[in-house]
Amino acid sequence: MNRLDLAWIRVRLGQHEPRAIAASLAPRRAAVACIFRNSTRSPELLFIRRSRQEHDPWSGHVAFPGGLVEPDDASPLHTARRETLEEVSIDLAECADLLGRLDDIIASAKGRVLPMAITPHVFALHAPISPHINRSEVEELLWVPASMLLDPAYASTHPYELGGERYELPCFRVFDRVIWGLTYQMLLRLFVVLDWEPAR
Repeated sequence: MNRLDLAWIRVRLGQHEPRAIAASLAPRRAAVACIFRNSTRSPELLFIRRSRQEHDPWSGHVAFPGGLVEPDDASPLHTARRETLEEVSIDLAECADLLGRLDDIIASAKGRVLPMAITPHVFALHAPISPHINRSEVEELLWVPASMLLDPAYASTHPYELGGERYELPCFRVFDRVIWGLTYQMLLRLFVVLDWEPAR
């Protein structure tokens, strides 16, 4: 079986037992959608670039669609679907299969660990879509081939300053965009589940 196809992704996600972080350790919850679509080169993943908001710690970052779990949300899965519909007008309940979810990840921003767990859900599109971005939340939508994310040519570092210190953090640089931070960490976890060798 070709590892760079949706059949492989479906099998591997179906075998994965995701680890959950207890609410006592992370009382706030969030969820994101990792959305694959078929392509001739390799499956592609959907990313958004978040709008620039003064009080958003992830302002302007390349990310997966998603957001905070609201009181009316039935589950983090509901949140991932709701936020994707709000941000890019993709109705995952109608046009995508849920393949599984990844391990919960603790959120962090500006060097601080936050009392919030993020649950990434993985989907595969099975119907045509016409995404439209919500400009109040999203500046840009990107489809990135998985083969590109696994190519060492796109592995890089991102300069980051914190507390007067300068760091070089690992990232991917694709289409003149930087994928780093929490989204980069989620990608590495996805690669492990899919038995893909990440770029170095």
